[in-house]
Amino acid sequence: MTKLSVIITAGGSSRRYGQTNKLLEKIDGKEVIIHSIEAFVPFCPFEIIVSAAESLESILKELLEKYNIENIKIVRGGDTRQASIYNALKQCSASDIVAIHDAARPLVKKTDIDKCLQKAVATGAAIVAVKAVDTIKIVNENNKIEATPDRNTLWTVQTPQIFDYKLIFDAHEKLQGRSFSDDAGMLEYLGKEVYVSEGSRSNIKITTPEDLLIAKILYENV
Repeated sequence: MTKLSVIITAGGSSRRYGQTNKLLEKIDGKEVIIHSIEAFVPFCPFEIIVSAAESLESILKELLEKYNIENIKIVRGGDTRQASIYNALKQCSASDIVAIHDAARPLVKKTDIDKCLQKAVATGAAIVAVKAVDTIKIVNENNKIEATPDRNTLWTVQTPQIFDYKLIFDAHEKLQGRSFSDDAGMLEYLGKEVYVSEGSRSNIKITTPEDLLIAKILYENV
């Protein structure tokens, strides 16, 4: 049986969101971070590790007790997303597969997690993503358009990103001190193969108050 660990990344400062922590905002009466954690409970992970900002740790402990969520480890986040995930990876208990998910994506569908998990077990590395619908421009530092990539080859990356544990841990060890925007990019940099598992557009990342409003509407209608 595959031994699954889940890492929930909650180490950000929420500076772009405003005065409050976006992860503590509520959708249908429940905090964003709790929605994100509970999405993975049906997959019976061996452990769920939350890499949290220091300011969130005590509040998170209270919430986990309130919602009776067990088998959670809380580790201190780092100065970058990459450092936060590396801290969490070092706390995994001899996992076969690890799923890494943004705490700010509370609407992830269980069917999309399952598809990505199966793809990762088969290939070693898979990420949830959706096909780009907008035309994308490559622009230089002077805001001059330099190229228009073929939209048919472009995907918008989401989470979870799910990997063979040793594969992604080795990548983090080799690339310590860098600042990649996602874990798949680390493997790509090292020449490893990563596959896409098509997800859903409703799996938005809450970054601004407007995103929260959209997430509430989606929650009620998806």
